[in-house]
Amino acid sequence: MTPQWTFVAVIILIALTFDFINGFHDSANSVATVVSTRVLTPLQAVAWAAFFNFIAAFSFGTGVAATVGKGMIDLKYVTPVVILAGLIGAIVWDLLTWWLGLPTSSSHALLGGYAGAAMAKVVSLGIAHAFDVIVWSGWTMTLIFVVAAPVIGLALAYILMMIVYWGFGSMSPARSDKYFRRLQLLSAALLSWSHGTNDAQKTMGIITGLLVSGGYLKEFKVPVWVILSAHAAIGLGTLSGGWRIIHTMGRRLTKLKPRSGFCAETAAATSILLATHLHLPVSTTHVTAGAISGVGSVQRFKAVRWGVATNILWAWILTIPAAAFFGAVALLVLGLMVQP
Repeated sequence: MTPQWTFVAVIILIALTFDFINGFHDSANSVATVVSTRVLTPLQAVAWAAFFNFIAAFSFGTGVAATVGKGMIDLKYVTPVVILAGLIGAIVWDLLTWWLGLPTSSSHALLGGYAGAAMAKVVSLGIAHAFDVIVWSGWTMTLIFVVAAPVIGLALAYILMMIVYWGFGSMSPARSDKYFRRLQLLSAALLSWSHGTNDAQKTMGIITGLLVSGGYLKEFKVPVWVILSAHAAIGLGTLSGGWRIIHTMGRRLTKLKPRSGFCAETAAATSILLATHLHLPVSTTHVTAGAISGVGSVQRFKAVRWGVATNILWAWILTIPAAAFFGAVALLVLGLMVQP
């Protein structure tokens, strides 16, 4: 094994570690509602979510992976060191926000760290302007969906909740809860599956971009072993849970019942699957928080704890630039040790 391949293999392991942390960090998105409504225990919920995250490997292709791997950053400026620095930046931001209990986007942290590292490389070497590395066509639609995806989730959740109130209004709460507790198992599975179809592909794109930039692949085509390893990592990460964020998403944002949990999960999953169909990387965290706020606002506007929602919003806004900063710092530090 050559030193270069050893270095690339280490970066792949770090990328899979990020995928594990992604599952760890974002497991709350899939299970917060089903735990807060007490349909499943936390252990049962994360096992349920992990299973559906993994089987998502066999659906929806690799369109999101292609967008992340070659549609956001110009590959001619990408080296293994750039990818390593980008991963470090994303991991640092993910762990920091996990510790603070803030449900920020692992997806946007990855994109921010990747971009920050690439920009730092070209500026430090004086080979191009910082924004020359950016593929604006990929970023434009992604940034639009930063706003659109949670709004779609909120709107769909609101509509579904109104339909449920209209259709089950004459039924006693205890009786309707009996039905929706069972239905929530399906909606939680759908949300976990949609999470896997979108989030695991982002790491797949990064690893494939690494293999292309290192000369190990002639074209950008995701290998089967990359698909399976990325989904396995995110599934194992989900099994480990993310209890701080589950508390924020499932209890502090608004109070949920089985019917509202079902509506929130179904709406969030629909929005994520739409983005995956369009080959766009979106934040399951953003979408789920939007959907939870949507069902909460049906009860009454004050049912949503907007102070908590505001803190989450600020964390969202800061994620891409903060991860880009950490990615840039990591690139500069690595540059002192490894030739870019």
